[in-house]
Amino acid sequence: MFNFNQFNKILFGIIGAFAILASCNGEQRESADAQEMTLREKPNVVIIFADDLGYGDLSSYGHPTIRTPHLDQMASEGQKWTNFYVGASVCTPSRAALLTGRLPVRSGMASSKVRVLFPDSHNGLPQTEVTIAEQMKEAGYATAAIGKWHLGHKEEYLPTSHGFDSYFGIPYSNDMDNVVPFTSMGGYMEFWNSEKRKDYNSFNVPLMRDTEIVERPANQHTITKRYTEEAVKFIEEKKDEPFFLYLAHNLPHVPLFASEDFEGTSPRGIYGDVVEEIDHSVGQVIKSLKDNGLAENTIVVFTSDNGPWLIMNEEGGSAGLLRDGKGSTWEGGMREPCIFWSPGRIEPGLITDIGTTMDLFTTFSNMVGVPIPDDRVVDGVDLSPVLFKGMKSDRNDMFYYRGDRLYAARVGDYKAHFITQAAYGPEITEHDPPLLYNLSVDPSEKYDVASKHPEAIEEIMAVVKEHNEKMVKGPDQLKDRGE
Repeated sequence: MFNFNQFNKILFGIIGAFAILASCNGEQRESADAQEMTLREKPNVVIIFADDLGYGDLSSYGHPTIRTPHLDQMASEGQKWTNFYVGASVCTPSRAALLTGRLPVRSGMASSKVRVLFPDSHNGLPQTEVTIAEQMKEAGYATAAIGKWHLGHKEEYLPTSHGFDSYFGIPYSNDMDNVVPFTSMGGYMEFWNSEKRKDYNSFNVPLMRDTEIVERPANQHTITKRYTEEAVKFIEEKKDEPFFLYLAHNLPHVPLFASEDFEGTSPRGIYGDVVEEIDHSVGQVIKSLKDNGLAENTIVVFTSDNGPWLIMNEEGGSAGLLRDGKGSTWEGGMREPCIFWSPGRIEPGLITDIGTTMDLFTTFSNMVGVPIPDDRVVDGVDLSPVLFKGMKSDRNDMFYYRGDRLYAARVGDYKAHFITQAAYGPEITEHDPPLLYNLSVDPSEKYDVASKHPEAIEEIMAVVKEHNEKMVKGPDQLKDRGE
């Protein structure tokens, strides 16, 4: 006899089982969709790093004849920082500081014997260091390095060995591999005063893709243009996934080369031509982000590796009202223009808080949810409260190293110089008591106020004492050179 109630129970059981199965599948799809959405919503990060650009070389930072409309617009729409520092006053240690979030003396990328890496250097950034690219990859980001590297030209030290999926650029400074040998600084300057330095063939620098040399010597007249094209291509290819782009221009480090569209167009001469072409490059990157609907989901940072190379005279830049330039621990050597841009994310404004390139490591690691390594000292602080919430920076100090020695320190408004030395001079002067400057009142470091503010010196000395007690310096990676 047919049991209708039992049939209904069986039927509804089957229907329920399908419903549960469908629900599970739906939840899995929703979970997968949510994960994909979370990945897509992670903000892209673009760091644009100039070489030897001075604090006073952008029109938004006061230059009267160099026109930088794209960077100026970035500054007006984003945050313009006026107390932003790099980790060293020359190329190699400064770049190590940005990528690792650590003072370069900790990784051995600062030396008392050799200031930067050269084409005959044996070493580079140690594999034991964790880079910002590796942090971003851990969060699911595509990564690319374009431009100057200067952290080791051998394969084990190149970007592709330090967290970058790809690399396109010149592995060290664009004035290296000279075809004219130099035996002294006098010979070096004689070369720079000759017509040979205007020929890119005088610099046999390699252009690399990943680990292979694709052009030598690199045609530096088109190098900024080609870096820009490569950056735009990367953005377009990775627009559907989160990406981290490190675009490090070789210029305006000498020798100065501009493309045909920019050469001879700036009233500031060839230096202005080069800076204005870099500004155009920034505009092309921003345009690509906008065209691909990525502007509101991308953070762009623009700064430079150290101050202007003043000994190059008209072919060097300007630190504006700051004292000295590249190679020194005066403000002009280590304080840089810095602009953060991200429409709808970053609170626009003029920021007078202290920040450093080392803070980018910590800020972006925290932003994408990757833990800061706890087996080493990381010197960066998280700038997110300033960038996204309009709050104050947690950074209140800055340490100025030259090689592996601490020359000066800043705490709050006051900076003490324990040692001073010309950017490229051998004479060292030690100060006891230290020279003291109030950088908010006297950013040009003209007026020593040590006798008026012993309490400021006492505070700085206490911070330095604690810093020195905890400092562990890495083995010197720069000193070993030659065949």
